[in-house]
Amino acid sequence: MSQPDAAREGAIRLAARLKPRVNHLARAIVERQRAEIPGFDLLPEEMRDVEIAATARHAIRGFLRHVQGLPDIDIGVFRERAAERAEEGLPLVQLLRGYHVGAEVVLDTLGELARPGEHAALQSLTRMQLRALQAVVESVIEAYLTGLADQQGAARELARALVRGDRPAEVAARHGLSLESGYLVLSVRAPERQTPVAARRLLRWARARLAPLAEGRVLSLPEDRGGCVLLPSRIALDAVAEQLLSSRPTAPIVGAATADSPEDVPAAAERAHRISAVADAPGLHRLRDVLLEYHVAAATDSAPELGALLEPLVRHPGLTATVAAFLDCDFDRRRTAHVLDVHPNTVDNRLSRVTELTGIDPRTARGVQLLGAALTLHRVGPAGPPPAGSARPCHPASPAGS
Repeated sequence: MSQPDAAREGAIRLAARLKPRVNHLARAIVERQRAEIPGFDLLPEEMRDVEIAATARHAIRGFLRHVQGLPDIDIGVFRERAAERAEEGLPLVQLLRGYHVGAEVVLDTLGELARPGEHAALQSLTRMQLRALQAVVESVIEAYLTGLADQQGAARELARALVRGDRPAEVAARHGLSLESGYLVLSVRAPERQTPVAARRLLRWARARLAPLAEGRVLSLPEDRGGCVLLPSRIALDAVAEQLLSSRPTAPIVGAATADSPEDVPAAAERAHRISAVADAPGLHRLRDVLLEYHVAAATDSAPELGALLEPLVRHPGLTATVAAFLDCDFDRRRTAHVLDVHPNTVDNRLSRVTELTGIDPRTARGVQLLGAALTLHRVGPAGPPPAGSARPCHPASPAGS
C-alpha cells in the first residue's frame, strides 16, 4: 500500500470513531455555541435544541461521508437554514460563528481520539475539515445575502405601499410580512442639500440607529434628500430623538407624525415630510414644534391642532378673553386691564397662567404669533364661534402704560 493510500486509510479509521458519537457531538456543539456565541440563549428554544442540533448532525455525517469518498451530502440544508436566519434577522457573524464552533468541536474530538502514530491521519482530517468548512461557509454566505436582499426588497416594497396607500395588506401577505397596528412615520433629511449617495447613507444610518428600538421591525423608503422611516407606533418619541441626536457630527432634521392604522400612513407621511421641510434646526420635530411655520405654509390639516392650543384655557374663565384683549391692545397690560376691568397685576397673573397651561408665553414674539393664529381659527375657522366671554376691542384712546 502506497504512503498516500496508507494515510487515507488511517484517516478513514480515525474518522470512523466519530460515528457512534454523532448525537453526543451535536449536543456538545449546541452547548459550546451557548457558551461562546453572544445572544445564543435569546434564540427560540426550538431553534437551539432541535434545529441547530439537527443541522450539526447533518454536517458531521456529511463530513464522514466525504472522508470515506462517498458522494457529498446535499448542502441545500445549509443554504435553507441561512435564508431562514436572514429572514429572522439573525446576524451573519453569529451564524458563521456557529459553523466554526461546530468544526472546532469535531477537530477537538478527533484530537482526543487519535492514537500514537496517527499524526498524519489527524493532519489529513484537519485539512479535509477546513476545506469542507470553507465550502459550507461560502454557500451559507451566498444564501444568506440572497435571502437578505429578497427580504430588504420585500420590506422596501411594503414601505412604498404603506406610504402611497397602495394595498399594503396585499403586499404584506404576498411576502409573508406583518403589518403594525399603527406607525410612527419619520421624514429624515440633512440640514444641507446632499448628493443622492450621501442622502441614502443618512437614511441607512438613521435606520440602523432606530432598528434596536423596534426590535428590527423598521421599514424605510429613500428619497432625494433622505427618506422615510416607519416604526411601530408604540416607540416613544423621546427614545427616537435620543438615538438620532447621538453619535453623528451633524444631526439630521426629522419630522415625526403618527398613523393610528396602516390606512393612515400616507397622510402621516405627508405631514412628517412637510414638518421636516419647514423645520430649520437639527432634531426631532412634531407638528406642535413647527405649528406656525407648518400652518403658514398652507397646511390646512394643521388647523385643528393650531386651534386646540386654546383648549387648556376653556375650563379657566377669563383666560382666553385676556389673551385676546392683550393681543388686541398691542401687549399693553394697562390698556388690557382697562378693557377687562381688572387690575394690571391680574392681567400678569392670567398671562402667566396661560403660559403654564399651554406652554406658550403670549408675551413673546412666537407666543403672539401662535396664539393670534389660534384665536383667529376660533373666530372664523372650523373650530366654531368665538369663545364665550371674548373681550370687546381695545380703545385706541386708553391710557398707555406698562
